[in-house]
Amino acid sequence: MYDNLKEYLQKEISEIRNAGLYKNERVIVSAQGATIKVSTGQEVLNFCANNYLGLSNNPKLIQSAKDALDTRGYGMSSVRFICGTQDLHKELEAKIADFFGTEDTILYAACFDANGGVFEPLLGEEDAIISDALNHASIIDGVRLCKAQRFRYNNADMADLEAQLIAAQNCRFKLIVTDGVFSMDGNVAPLDKIYELANKYNAMIMVDESHSAGVVGKTGRGVTELYNLKGKMEIITGTLGKAFGGAIGGFTTGKKEIIEMLRQRSRPYLFSNSIPPMVAAAGIKMVDMMSETNELQDQLHENTAYYSQKMMEAGFDCKPTQSAIVAVMLYDAKLSQEMAARLLNEGIYVIGFYYPVVPKDKARIRVQISAAHTRENLDKCIAAFTKVGKELGVIK
Repeated sequence: MYDNLKEYLQKEISEIRNAGLYKNERVIVSAQGATIKVSTGQEVLNFCANNYLGLSNNPKLIQSAKDALDTRGYGMSSVRFICGTQDLHKELEAKIADFFGTEDTILYAACFDANGGVFEPLLGEEDAIISDALNHASIIDGVRLCKAQRFRYNNADMADLEAQLIAAQNCRFKLIVTDGVFSMDGNVAPLDKIYELANKYNAMIMVDESHSAGVVGKTGRGVTELYNLKGKMEIITGTLGKAFGGAIGGFTTGKKEIIEMLRQRSRPYLFSNSIPPMVAAAGIKMVDMMSETNELQDQLHENTAYYSQKMMEAGFDCKPTQSAIVAVMLYDAKLSQEMAARLLNEGIYVIGFYYPVVPKDKARIRVQISAAHTRENLDKCIAAFTKVGKELGVIK
């Protein structure tokens, strides 16, 4: 039988290559950081990691992880309700709840699991999920696993959101779902207006803070801090794999009854191993560090504002950003790959994004800024973009 599938897959892969949509993986042979070494031996500046606060190789987090290896071991070999819960897991859950001003937290292996496991235990056929059109794939997949009625509104379009809320008004429970920061554009969800509509139509709100936690808001508490709505969301999901150290692990934090039900019914939680003790320990240290100082957030905000302004002054078509993501629009898929390849030759590690990751004819290079980038790093990146952009006719 496989011969038939093999022929089909070879044809599909060939078509992906011919369309300029094939994704190659570059190999890093160093720790993650502002500067990395790739398998060719080249040392490059990294502008495409989610390492927003520069914590992926932070010595304090590494030491916390090492200490946990010595005292709590390597892995849990179990799910939480059997024998996979340590004091470290409970401490991290409490600290995340305190960080976001929520009532309780549940940990997952990844935020993909958190989003995949949040809807089905809470909502049924009588209920409605109203989801932003640009929400992350994990939210989309989680919604598909739930029997609730589905409504979708155009990205950050409050008139369309209100229309969908009106269409869903006869449903028992209504849940509005949005990314805090939309990862491909870098824009922040208008949570203040969403909150007003939720109150008007008796709906709940779920926010995925994966790209906004640690980044958005004065102290990095995310979009709920930005809009002075801390503690007012029913559900927040997020990850330890981006600004919060860059390892693995996700979480759902929010109302205590919701979290309690997820512990009883959420399938990714019930049937997946607990996160390793060393990850939990590093997560605890991360929250402590962020509570002690705002230095990294301040540096990140300064770096992002500088880079965005200089790139637009150079003539690039950049989407407005309130996050650490600067989307440099190129529109053509092959052009995005060609430009990324040439930038690598200039010592700048970035990736071209194109369909199906973004809509067709909306290809771009997503530049991600880190608090670990120096002004010299930023200027080198801007100079390389300018040089290659002129060579390829992207700018004059």
